[in-house]
Amino acid sequence: MADCPPVERIGVAVIGYGLAGQVFHAPLVVATPSLEVRAIVTANPERRQRAEREFPDARLLATADQLWNDTDGIGLAVVATPNHLHATQAITALELGLAAVVDKPIALSTREAGTMLAAAERTGRPLAAFQNRRWDSDFLLLRETVAGDQLGGLFRVESRFERFRPEVNTASWREETPPGAGGGLLLDLGSHLIDQAHVLLGKPQRVYAEISLARPGAVADDDCFLALEFPGGARAHLWMSTQAPSIGPRWRVWGRRRALEVWGLDPQEGYIRAGGRPTDPGYGGPDGSQRAVLTEGGEGGAARELPLPAGRYGDFYAGMAAAIRGEGPVPVPAQAGRDVLAVIEAARASVATGRVVTPDFAGAAG
Repeated sequence: MADCPPVERIGVAVIGYGLAGQVFHAPLVVATPSLEVRAIVTANPERRQRAEREFPDARLLATADQLWNDTDGIGLAVVATPNHLHATQAITALELGLAAVVDKPIALSTREAGTMLAAAERTGRPLAAFQNRRWDSDFLLLRETVAGDQLGGLFRVESRFERFRPEVNTASWREETPPGAGGGLLLDLGSHLIDQAHVLLGKPQRVYAEISLARPGAVADDDCFLALEFPGGARAHLWMSTQAPSIGPRWRVWGRRRALEVWGLDPQEGYIRAGGRPTDPGYGGPDGSQRAVLTEGGEGGAARELPLPAGRYGDFYAGMAAAIRGEGPVPVPAQAGRDVLAVIEAARASVATGRVVTPDFAGAAG
């Protein structure tokens, strides 16, 4: 039997080499056999040195314009720059015939996101939102329990990203940039929590929010709460905070028969930050930092621990490579990123008016 010919690798340009580029995108691209990092864009001298060490064969460019002037050998642009640059850079990539992955949030507004989707439709190129936490170990477990009807119909979903960082980090652009220009927790961690709630329950029909600048000197939101109501009556309560001396469970989910609680964070980000690679044996597997408990309803209901599956961030880029080859859909449609922004805009309107607000998903499509 003849050997199958090797699949030609798709060249990838990583635009931006901060936390997102270094810890998430570049390592996951490397772990995908059909993708290859061929260009990295960063003007930061220290990041450039790191990129040169890690990718000696890649082109190192100071600006995105240098990439746009020569995209030879590039099939996919990964936009991992500050949030206010996402829309323009993604649209330019699409118009040059490249596929594009855009870190969350996909844009600053539903209007910007709409122009991106229009560009993808016009050019026929794949456009995906990087919502990697769909492949967190805890979220995979939650989806398994829901799919297997272990909880009964979902009644309430509580989801948290809580930290205790009482002082503003002046070295972080997310904390030093006002929300209108792309900073703040709601756009950052909120994008993940809203997207996960959307996957579990669909599009919310009512949104109430509390958004604060809690730390002295803060210019971006650092303590947020969202209450989402879905068709059928299910609710999601979402917390994002830098002001939590006591950390709550990552998930507390009530079904009609049972509840699932998960403590601790998915280990994939921490593993890569510590120097590990997604190709290492055991990557994404349990490290003892998480605990999941399924509890029967009723007073004194029996509780048992559930094993957590390995997290699978690599599935995103495997799916993206297949989409570029025309072998499947993008792993997270850009539409999902735009829907997240519709909820964020409703949350801001709720804070401004003190009212419960209906998200404008139809307007987001414009």
